[in-house]
Amino acid sequence: MLMLQISAAHGPAECQLAVKHALRVMGDEAEHLGVVLTLLEEVPGPHGWLSVVLSLQGDRAASLARAWVGSVQWVCASPLRPGCLRKNWFIGVQALPVAAELPDDDTIVFQTCKASGKGGQHVNKTETAVHARHVASGLSVKVMAERSQLANKRLARALLAARLAVLVQSKHARDREMTHGMHRQVQRGQPVRVFRGPDFVA
Repeated sequence: MLMLQISAAHGPAECQLAVKHALRVMGDEAEHLGVVLTLLEEVPGPHGWLSVVLSLQGDRAASLARAWVGSVQWVCASPLRPGCLRKNWFIGVQALPVAAELPDDDTIVFQTCKASGKGGQHVNKTETAVHARHVASGLSVKVMAERSQLANKRLARALLAARLAVLVQSKHARDREMTHGMHRQVQRGQPVRVFRGPDFVA
């Protein structure tokens, strides 16, 4: 399983829209390639998403990930601010580290809760969503991608492992006076993908 994060970083509201569009296009491409794309975590914003974390599974998952990792440019007049002269918006796509599973011990505290969103009455009647907190680091995630509590626990453990790996990498980066976090300014120039217009067309 691979994990990707799509982030608006510190970009304006238009970048939140770009994340929303990118998620839709990536989903279409995943379906075409036979890749199972699962939304694991989302940070909503007023106009879309500040960031989302996805899992990719399938024989062509790595190929799909390679096509997206890096800076993504959206060339479009602002649909939110008429008269805005700026037409170039940038978001970032980052592969989260592939981390070993966390040890199956009491360092993770699980709490179950009812899921929200799509799924009809099933998500409202059963506690399938999972809050997971890694005690030592204080990191926590909420996963409700699957209809099974057990499956959501497995995804939560994998997401926590990836988050911990990011923390370790960030510490090493700071030690080398480098920062690789997604929630910094997205690099502009040399985008890996360019989309144009309000329909986000490549």
